[in-house]
Amino acid sequence: MVVVTGREPDSRRPDGAMSSSDAEDDFLEPATPTATQAGHALPLLPQEFPEVVPLNIGGAHFTTRLSTLRRYEDTMLAAMFSGRHYIPTDAEGRYFIDRDGAHFGDVLNFLRSGDLPPRERVRAVYKEAQYYAIGPLLEQLENMQPLKGEKVRQAFLGLMPYYKDHLERIVEIARLRAVQRKARFAKLKVCVFKEEMPITPYECPLLSSLRFERSESDGQLFEHHCEVDVSFGPWEAVADVYDLLHCLVTDLSAQGLTVDHQCIGVCDKHLINHYYCKRPIYEFKITWWKKMSLKSERRGIHVDQSELLCKKGCGYYGNPAWQGFCSKCWREEYHKARQKQIQEDWELAERLQREEEEAFASSQSSQGAQSLTFSKFEEKKTNEKTRKVTTVKKFFSASSRVGSKKEIQEPKAPSPSINRQTSIETDRVSKEFIEFLKTFHKTGQEIYKQTKLFLEAMHYKRDFSIEEQSECTQDFYQNVAERMQTRGKVPPERVEKIMDQIEKYIMTRLYKYVFCPETTDDEKKDLAIQKRIRALHWVTPQMLCVPVNEEIPEVSDMVVKAITDIIEMDSKRVPRDKLACITKCSKHIFNAIKITKNEPASADDFLPTLIYIVLKGNPPRLQSNIQYITRFCNPSRLMTGEDGYYFTNLCCAVAFIEKLDAQSLNLSQEDFDRYMSGQTSPRKQESENWSPDACLGVKQMYKNLDLLSQLNERQERIMNEAKKLEKDLIDWTDGIAKEVQDIVEKYPLEIRPPNQSLASIDSENVENDKLPPPLQPQVYAG
Repeated sequence: MVVVTGREPDSRRPDGAMSSSDAEDDFLEPATPTATQAGHALPLLPQEFPEVVPLNIGGAHFTTRLSTLRRYEDTMLAAMFSGRHYIPTDAEGRYFIDRDGAHFGDVLNFLRSGDLPPRERVRAVYKEAQYYAIGPLLEQLENMQPLKGEKVRQAFLGLMPYYKDHLERIVEIARLRAVQRKARFAKLKVCVFKEEMPITPYECPLLSSLRFERSESDGQLFEHHCEVDVSFGPWEAVADVYDLLHCLVTDLSAQGLTVDHQCIGVCDKHLINHYYCKRPIYEFKITWWKKMSLKSERRGIHVDQSELLCKKGCGYYGNPAWQGFCSKCWREEYHKARQKQIQEDWELAERLQREEEEAFASSQSSQGAQSLTFSKFEEKKTNEKTRKVTTVKKFFSASSRVGSKKEIQEPKAPSPSINRQTSIETDRVSKEFIEFLKTFHKTGQEIYKQTKLFLEAMHYKRDFSIEEQSECTQDFYQNVAERMQTRGKVPPERVEKIMDQIEKYIMTRLYKYVFCPETTDDEKKDLAIQKRIRALHWVTPQMLCVPVNEEIPEVSDMVVKAITDIIEMDSKRVPRDKLACITKCSKHIFNAIKITKNEPASADDFLPTLIYIVLKGNPPRLQSNIQYITRFCNPSRLMTGEDGYYFTNLCCAVAFIEKLDAQSLNLSQEDFDRYMSGQTSPRKQESENWSPDACLGVKQMYKNLDLLSQLNERQERIMNEAKKLEKDLIDWTDGIAKEVQDIVEKYPLEIRPPNQSLASIDSENVENDKLPPPLQPQVYAG
């Protein structure tokens, strides 16, 4: 290969020009030289470029000034067009660069006027800037999104030990399992935890002490390996578990893989005493190719299972009422906010006190004529001080520990609520509670005493807000559980049973006062959600992509049972019983899906079906029941287990119904508005689907409605066709009139004298003499 270069020696090169870089080496091997060049084999003169340079970048044509290409001396473009290197030209004389020219226009715009590309093209332009070695463009692009965010993400991943190795391990494990099973996807378990010792059970009050005071044997138990394929963590950064999950999905998707993940629970391995590992376990589904379907794919309802967990990353289920936190994390955040508010109130009270003292001191030096004003000031000062004391007392009256000695000694007289005529159910629950505690002897007596004192204390706190009463109840649950574990040495299994009985006893008595109280807007929310569900009566299972076939008798029975269970929730008094209704409803849903699909149901199938059941059942006082469970249920039930999972899904279903729109149902906005307004309905009852026992009046009603709908459609169709015919006639009339007018203008009418007689037709012919004589008839004899 012949290398064609200029004659200019290295000593004459301008400062800063590229001389031996890899980018310049690409241009030391030009295209095959012409015959003339190969024959003479003589060095050519330096290549000269015109002031306006035509370019051919991989087939895309550009035109720019030579000074634009040489704007920055230390770039590849400046070196290419410096004259020291030969650049081939195409048939039209354009200088050819073998590079994709899709984004070269953005590079030229920066060289011309410093313009930067839009965000969606930043990554592609950044690659071009790297190739052409345009430093200023690279610097500005690195400060733009998404490159700037990518730098922050890589800085976070730099703190993650063995991140790239674990990422490759995920891909390799998924590939091997897919090959072994000959499947298009593979599943594997991944543990993601942020803290060094992520053991945060709700029932462990001595966690902080054990964190720093443990023996070597205990340390080995704590530092165990969860039974998963890959583990990520711990790390020291603000980013939480969900940030790392997002990084994993992003990096795996960048490799062309389809990735789905969901949280399937926690490790829950027993470590020591009453401590269990609570590291969250996620199931990653790596799909190697997508399954082709002849039917058009409908977008179903999908909620990432990680969204159901506490957003603090502790592994427990979160709750919308607690702003996405679990009960434990929410109480921590609530106490922090409350302490901050109390501190601010103290500072405000001290500032008001200083201002009053200063005002009082200045008033003392005033004249006697202002005695009336001073008396008014004294009255104002007294009122302000009373209000201030009341405000401070309000913040400190509710003790965070209802089981303290101070609170126990306050109520001396028995509460009227205890001495009142109890109902049959309350009396039955009280007897069952007493019989249950008899098996625990001394511990049972202590529990009963604390429970009675708690009920008496709650009687005096009825004027408190429902949030404060809920906090007192949750504190009582926590205190009792801690005492049984630390003092009574009760096993965790028995502690759970005792807490269930305590909850049943106290909530049966407090139900009348704490369920849907008048001081809250629970009733308003109930009416709003009921009105919303009634307006959505037209929603069909197909719109929600519900995998349930109600034509199957067994499936239809399961749907009816699920609706019955969710409605029956309102008749229960104890939060645990209400949760049991939700759990039974959910299990019926899973069974219905399993029968329909002939395979186990997934989480993506469960949530749309639960939404459909809620829409079809329209449970009474739905929001009040959800708030009641959230406020007064034993928090350990809402944080873990199947009860917590199903309750969290119910909260998501209600939130979805409140925000349901046309896009969620795969409908156009026009159809959605028509269905919501009641103008039409997508469901039609076919005559052959009626059961033999159906009412004749109902059949006739549906038949008449169908007939009216058909007549309405026919009327609209006739009106549209009539309007179209009228428009066509008007257009045809206007067209004919225009054509006549055009012909008249093109050929105007001329009035001529009458024609001459036939006899004088040749009178004006001056050349008559030259005409031959007329033919005469001749007779031939035959």
